[in-house]
Amino acid sequence: MSARPATADLDSLLAQFQLTDSGFPSGMYTLSHGLEGYVQLQITGPENLRELLTDLLDNAVGPADAAALVLAHRAARAAGWDELVRVDRRLHAIKLNREQRAASTRTGRQVLDTAAFAFPAPETARLAELVGDRTTPGNHAVVVGALYAGLGVSAAHAVAADLYAFAASWTAAAVRLGRTDFRRAQRLLCEVRPDLARVARAALAVRDPRELHGSVPVADVVSAAHERAEARLFVT
Repeated sequence: MSARPATADLDSLLAQFQLTDSGFPSGMYTLSHGLEGYVQLQITGPENLRELLTDLLDNAVGPADAAALVLAHRAARAAGWDELVRVDRRLHAIKLNREQRAASTRTGRQVLDTAAFAFPAPETARLAELVGDRTTPGNHAVVVGALYAGLGVSAAHAVAADLYAFAASWTAAAVRLGRTDFRRAQRLLCEVRPDLARVARAALAVRDPRELHGSVPVADVVSAAHERAEARLFVT
């Protein structure tokens, strides 16, 4: 039995790089993931950025979006589109804040629209149909999970990549908001890698859409205030 070529996974790895690259037009650069609201209310600064990011990963992004990505990936691999719709609707329902729901579906549909043109696959086309006829809302995590499945990226690599993309986007927003500088942002990304791995492992253990949840009441209140702010740099 011949050994598997060392380059066998390079195609899926490069696809993973493309989807997480800042040049991919997902619209993520318009999001601060709630950070701008904290800054406006003067309840965050350089001293607690790590704590705030970890709190969001543990209590919102991980058990909600990351877990939904994993479930959507599995459903798309198995052509279980009814199950994928269940995941997407559940994720949409547990996003209690209108601003966050709107951002999730807007970026999800933007990713889907670009992906359908850039690297068409059966999974992309089917999901585009479901979102287009409003059978499913098309949340970002669900769209990305299905795309990764179609591109041959494993669920573990997909969820790790998306969690890193979230953390990178969040720290980039912190730089733009003047809460940190570029060097400290890179140090923060290095420091949270164990947290990203831990959250990814927890997401991979989820088996049922009913397990999706998120609870960060302060973030919901901050987001509601941000939605009504007179001036905003970010849409969230």
